[in-house]
Amino acid sequence: MIRDFLVWMATELGKGPGDTALSWSDALASSLNFWGLLEGTHVLTLILFAGTIFVVDLRLLGLVFRKTPVSVISDRILPLTIFGISLMLITGLALFYAKPLVYYHNLWFRIKLVFLAIAFINILWFHFRVQRDVAAWDTLERPPARVRASAAISLASWILVIFFGRYIAYDWINCGKPLPDWINVAQECRTSESGAVNLRGDLLQ
Repeated sequence: MIRDFLVWMATELGKGPGDTALSWSDALASSLNFWGLLEGTHVLTLILFAGTIFVVDLRLLGLVFRKTPVSVISDRILPLTIFGISLMLITGLALFYAKPLVYYHNLWFRIKLVFLAIAFINILWFHFRVQRDVAAWDTLERPPARVRASAAISLASWILVIFFGRYIAYDWINCGKPLPDWINVAQECRTSESGAVNLRGDLLQ
């Protein structure tokens, strides 16, 4: 059902009359200059967002700016964090919209989404549970264990989001190539346009 929706979104949504008319998704993907601008903006805003998050996380771990209250660092950096994550999400959704089926059948993208979900769940946990008693540890050089645990999860999650996101650009495990069965299954290659091919070179039905 998800794939059927993505097929419609990629091929039909916004498509005009005529055989040569492009859907909005195809038009966006084929716009070389705008695509490059979109991709570049996504990477830069991800760096901005991750950079601000890393500074706060390292402070929460007690590794940097240990004499500065957490609230001071957080308040100074928060506007940049909000700006970065807003543009990052907008450009990320636009990139996905341009090539939804390519990303849907990409294992790196799927793993990235898992760690992205972990990162956002951790943000909610931190703000609604861990941060409730911030006054008690705001000025501590080494915050309590639960604070440091949340910071460690955040740091690791965003590093892995960036790591797996970078691999999306490579076609090493694209559907249609000879791949281990588990990768074909994980990417749902049998339902892709390229199909699933095992390591022996056999097209799987």
